[in-house]
Amino acid sequence: MLSAEPGSSFVNFMGGSPLNRLSWLRTSQPFLNAIVSSATTRWIVFRAGQPLLVSESGEHKKQLARLSTADVRPLLGTEPFFAQGQLEGEHAASDVVQLQAARLHGPPIVFLGLHEPQTDSANALPSSDFSGKDDATAAVANIEGTPYFALDVTEVPQEKLDEVLQGSEAGKRGAGLLFMESRMAMDSLDAFYAGVFAQARSMVDWQSRNKFCPSCGSPVYPLWAGWKLSCTSLLPWAENTGRKPCLTATGLHNFSHPRTDGVVIMAVLDESGEKVLLGRNRKWPGKMYSALAGFMEPGESFEDAVKRELWEEAGVAVWDVQYHSTQPWPYPANIMVGFYAVADSSKPIRTDLDNELEEARWFTREEILTVLNHTAGTKFTVQDHQQLSGSQTRNPDAALEVNELPFRLPPRTAIAGVLVSEWALGRAGHGAQPPTRGNL
Repeated sequence: MLSAEPGSSFVNFMGGSPLNRLSWLRTSQPFLNAIVSSATTRWIVFRAGQPLLVSESGEHKKQLARLSTADVRPLLGTEPFFAQGQLEGEHAASDVVQLQAARLHGPPIVFLGLHEPQTDSANALPSSDFSGKDDATAAVANIEGTPYFALDVTEVPQEKLDEVLQGSEAGKRGAGLLFMESRMAMDSLDAFYAGVFAQARSMVDWQSRNKFCPSCGSPVYPLWAGWKLSCTSLLPWAENTGRKPCLTATGLHNFSHPRTDGVVIMAVLDESGEKVLLGRNRKWPGKMYSALAGFMEPGESFEDAVKRELWEEAGVAVWDVQYHSTQPWPYPANIMVGFYAVADSSKPIRTDLDNELEEARWFTREEILTVLNHTAGTKFTVQDHQQLSGSQTRNPDAALEVNELPFRLPPRTAIAGVLVSEWALGRAGHGAQPPTRGNL
């Protein structure tokens, strides 16, 4: 799924959105409750943001665990799984908007979508064959492929979780099942499951971080198969005597739906196109350098954000901003927007403007290629991943392991690594040769 062509056709790791998300069926409680029970349905499980991985007995290779509904059934609670009423086991009336595919009991669940194999485009569309407005039986019968759900077991007691995992098909055949730090788990994902993982982790994280209504402070609950959060003051049985109505009762509100925060990330080239400007964060592992990046702010374009961030972080003025590609980055829910820009390498670089920027300097193409061609140039240890995630502080002794390298670069699983390596190889950036095309 990864393309070598820059621009809109370039698909970064964790991109590609490989599932048909069937968004029009997120409010169809009959469809959702039926598809949960499908023998083909698979579950991506998370605990505290860490995905569940599986390794077969006698093998070191790990991959994303895809459990069946039979495997996770003891964790899902009493039916219905969606459109739950006030009491556990109670079905909500289908005409109550506030309870459309709501989940009030049991661990959080998100319907991710459908993998339709051996197709170049989605087959299921919001037509009569796949409508959830009437009888969902037809929609379920017409589904071809593998439905995917995400399940957050953070609040499940450890003893019960261990019992369920040991009783799963993978557990019974002696496979190893473990939760792994999410950045480190990326090394175990192929292109398809990286895309599924990015979607699933962002959604699980969004639900776990947002527990209260930003308008009135009441607890929130998920509906629309996990794709919307609603204020509990809007529930039909809520006791609101003496309270002002919550503002979320009317209109559209951006805090009710999953958020994606835009981040611009820039590989800055000098006017000759032979040097690239990279920076080093104080919290990063030893000798790591990367492209500078920063969050977008309201009222600015991508290009505006590129120029502002570079000026504010390093005192560098840039021009000729060119878009390259984007990457979903589920830590926790960002969309990384990659650019190239040009700057004057003879001008001074400031490292006293940003508290996090420890150093910034120009690197030649030859220097970058030397590191890219080194076996450890873009490799990161368990400790490195923990440090990047903020779960471990910087260890000065760790630099001893990479002493033979002058510096390190991000891997191509991160868009920063793509921007730097594509430029170094002459495939992207200002003055790069366009890819060779066929006659058709």
